[in-house]
Amino acid sequence: MTTPPLNALRTFEAVARLGSFRAAADVLCVTQSAVSHQIRNLEGWLGKPLFEREGNRTQLLPHGAELARNLATSLAEIEAACARTRNTSQALVIAAIPSIAMCWLIPRLSRFRAANPMIETRIVYAIHGQDINFHDVHLAFVFSRGTPTVPNVKSQFFLGGQSAPVCSPTLLQALGRKPETDADILQLGLLHDGDPSGWRRWLEGGDARDQTADIGPTFEDFNLLRAAALSGQGVALCPLAMVRSDLEAGSLVQISDRIMTHGSDYFLLSAASANPQIVRQAQVFQDWAMAERGIELAVQERSHPAHKSQTAKSGESPERIACTMPGEL
Repeated sequence: MTTPPLNALRTFEAVARLGSFRAAADVLCVTQSAVSHQIRNLEGWLGKPLFEREGNRTQLLPHGAELARNLATSLAEIEAACARTRNTSQALVIAAIPSIAMCWLIPRLSRFRAANPMIETRIVYAIHGQDINFHDVHLAFVFSRGTPTVPNVKSQFFLGGQSAPVCSPTLLQALGRKPETDADILQLGLLHDGDPSGWRRWLEGGDARDQTADIGPTFEDFNLLRAAALSGQGVALCPLAMVRSDLEAGSLVQISDRIMTHGSDYFLLSAASANPQIVRQAQVFQDWAMAERGIELAVQERSHPAHKSQTAKSGESPERIACTMPGEL
């Protein structure tokens, strides 16, 4: 069988979508007779009519309507593939959950750009509850329980997800002393990341098991939670890796040495690509990100010698979860 007449198919799709030969001619910037010629060419190739003709009126036959629907889908996929090809040739696309984007990546991105001025980057959000489209994204920072497993995507551990209670120095001054018990922390007020489950697990490891962890405002976005903590509205249970700069600057204070390890960590994902330029650029970015991480951890170890900490139990079995946890939006 010969190849379908592509120009005729494109013309037919326009006629079916717009409802008339004249409208299709206007959109395609051709004459109406040229549109009619393309339709007759397609019908001849198919060996059957696509329209029922009554005088000057035409109406799609059922098999013509089905062909129009399939063509619309196929043309949309072709346009999307072309857009992806155009985009990948222009920029390295990096997706990141908002916590990493705002607290780690964006503050350091100028250093990457200065060291690699020829690599254009595009930063997008990884959205909670939605799979990452690795046709459009080359690298992604995610928060996952266990190493993420995605076909044709490599996963690399990036930062630990251990959390601890933090608050602003102003709020701590209101208490008049450093909290000595969980009851003291509860007195300062709790801020919740998505739901109260994190605080419930943290309190299970302490001396206030009979106290409720459900009171206090809930924030569905980590950056909102962090902003509330910075403004002195309560105590937040935050991943230390995401508030490290706030702790070092004195904007937040860690008020308990009891760390909660819930089995989730931050990972850097890299997708396979047929574009050699993108492969090289992605590797350059990965090497830079891991080097930045290494510098940060080395400084942290020198400034804060390791100490023993009591770990709150998660009570959850290990399993792979979505790229973000509740509150990690």
